[in-house]
Amino acid sequence: MAQTMQVPILARAQAKTHPQWAFFKGEFVPIADAKVSIMAQAINYGIGAFGGIRAYWNSEQQQLYVFRIENHMRRFLNACRLFNTMPPYSADDIRRIILELLRREEYREDAYIRPLLYNATEDITPRFYDVAFEFACFSRPQGDYIRLQVRACVSSWRRLDDNMVPSRGKLTGAYVNSAFSRSEAHWNGYDEAIVLNHDGHVAEGSAMNLFIVRDGTLITPPVTDNILEGITRHTLLQLARDELSLPVVERSIDRTELYIADEVIFCGTGAQVASVVEIDHRQIGDGQSGPVGRALQETYFAIVRGKNQKYASWLTPVY
Repeated sequence: MAQTMQVPILARAQAKTHPQWAFFKGEFVPIADAKVSIMAQAINYGIGAFGGIRAYWNSEQQQLYVFRIENHMRRFLNACRLFNTMPPYSADDIRRIILELLRREEYREDAYIRPLLYNATEDITPRFYDVAFEFACFSRPQGDYIRLQVRACVSSWRRLDDNMVPSRGKLTGAYVNSAFSRSEAHWNGYDEAIVLNHDGHVAEGSAMNLFIVRDGTLITPPVTDNILEGITRHTLLQLARDELSLPVVERSIDRTELYIADEVIFCGTGAQVASVVEIDHRQIGDGQSGPVGRALQETYFAIVRGKNQKYASWLTPVY
């Protein structure tokens, strides 16, 4: 790893509007200098993998907590393996890079971190062999990615099948699929999209996992239904069992089950925990966040902000 650079102390009372630093080509550089060639295969073919990690600010403790960083490192490196390559840094190295990056930014607000592996080779033949994969990382201030109550539609675009483009890794090119479904939802007056897989079963949102509640049971598609193996999804499964004593089932979900569900819940690092209150012009439940969604939101946000010591092992302090 590159040696730590000296950074001038910034005023800590003001919220940041734009990140100042990136880790790029083995060192910390001003983010304006972290540039990739237009000829790179990452630009031309979307060959790359990324992670999405949240850090939450606790004003009472004056501490910024990164949520489940070890799980995110494991998933990011697994995504790299799909290309039959690995970044030139270990999980511990990347963890240290992330923490140093956040310290340099001196965030006193919620933030989002993106580690990135990208194919930097400047050649017109799309491939994973005889190429140069490089690692970079940046962060940014991040509030709510979506509202905590959203209206959604079932997209006409299907979720990519794992035998077409792997679903369980966050692969950069695959998110064109997400862009199509979310844009369609936006143009049709909705906040978000729900995508089906090629079997016609519910997969997930445009970039978040999905749960339904029926008759007191929390139900979510299995990881074999072309969904991302979500870390927030895994978190909510555990919280539902351990904190809410809810029965949990992982099984395929039919489209029409969405319409008659007692609750529908989105979750993800970006989405956090959000209730879907309308789908395809049909009101879900009473049109508000339901009791399970509210309980999961309350429990989740207490944990990520360091207010529940039972789950302190999920948090990595920055300062």
